[in-house]
Amino acid sequence: MNDLPSPLPVGHVTLAANAPGIGGRIKMRPEDFLVEEIPAYEPCGEGEHVYLGIQKTGVSHGELLRVLEKHFGVSHRRIGYAGMKDKHAVTRQVISIHLPDEPREVQPDHDRIAVLWARRHRNKLRRGHLLGNRFVIRIREVDPVHAPTALRVLRELESRGMPGFYGEQRFGYRANNHRLGAMLLRRDHEAAAHELCGSHGSAFPEYQRARRELFDAGRYAEAAELWTPADRSELITCRALSRGVGWEEAIRAIGPVTLKFWTSALASAIFNRVFDARLADGTASTLLEGDLAWKHQGRALFPVTAAELADPDILRHRYEALEISPSGPLWGARMPEAFGTVGELERDAVAAMGTTPECLATGPWRPDGSRRPFRDVLEHPDVSGGFDDHGPYIKCVFDLRRGMYATMVLREIMRNDRDPSAADAEHFADVAAGD
Repeated sequence: MNDLPSPLPVGHVTLAANAPGIGGRIKMRPEDFLVEEIPAYEPCGEGEHVYLGIQKTGVSHGELLRVLEKHFGVSHRRIGYAGMKDKHAVTRQVISIHLPDEPREVQPDHDRIAVLWARRHRNKLRRGHLLGNRFVIRIREVDPVHAPTALRVLRELESRGMPGFYGEQRFGYRANNHRLGAMLLRRDHEAAAHELCGSHGSAFPEYQRARRELFDAGRYAEAAELWTPADRSELITCRALSRGVGWEEAIRAIGPVTLKFWTSALASAIFNRVFDARLADGTASTLLEGDLAWKHQGRALFPVTAAELADPDILRHRYEALEISPSGPLWGARMPEAFGTVGELERDAVAAMGTTPECLATGPWRPDGSRRPFRDVLEHPDVSGGFDDHGPYIKCVFDLRRGMYATMVLREIMRNDRDPSAADAEHFADVAAGD
């Protein structure tokens, strides 16, 4: 299972696919990466749910929820959010809390979490209850003279659509969340525990070697002493095993949010593989018989049959107007399947990722299943270059629809062979917990 292919994207969508990018690094400090939700609606002012406008700086999604649970004395089931936001950023988002009675104080005791406003509403905020996100990102270690190049790429993505790839955040600092997901679906809990905590699975930072070798030796309590609260999944697993529970119980102790995230990461890896295959054979920007076309207005699907292809000019016009796009699979219980050769390509990607359609559709941690467009809308791009107390930078501003990754936009601009993020593995240790 450790030999599964990388889940990260390979291809590019901008025309100068072989041209060098501007290079640089992102996320060198949280203030360089600003994300602000674009809400789908405003709270009405009455109801049992308190909506909070929150700004967090360098705080993970999991930590935010734990702080709010403790401060308001509620379980996680009473907290709603439209989307999870990156830890290594300044993020502004809306959180809802079911609080029929007035809270004594809405501001928690946390120096990196600020409540900007509070207002009541009738319903809980749900995943996807937002239009998109606005990004203001500074690329560091780059010459500001390259700002026009960055703007040209953003203008092209505005015209052609930005790539729907899943970024590295989805797969964790070890790029192995999809491997954990495949092990869960196969019900191989022992393998999942060893991949998570041991030294013989995916690559890991050298500073973790001692704790991982203690795990390999069955010295779980000693290994747990070396994991930190940021390493939530590893810590929970080692502590559970030290109490003498079995492999399945130890993995289940991590909790459903993280376990479901791992299997969703597997579905995301399959999507990336299908998208890359379509880029490689030149069909990512073409609607084929068997495709399920994505309507960007309304997020609906329709099958591309021989009847639609009989008048290809209509499809091409709608494609070029960014009205429709080919979609890729997010395998799961409710996913509509493509047919013909497109469906065969998608099933081949499932096999390459070490699982089967049947596994992806069954079991307690199965992904929900849906489709995702190969591209989506990028709006209001702007670029500027300059210098501040931290040195030179190029600032990129743009809006993306919900569910799309700003890092995939920056990847087109920077064209780095490595992960351009400056954050090291220790900083990313909480990604597997759901961020």
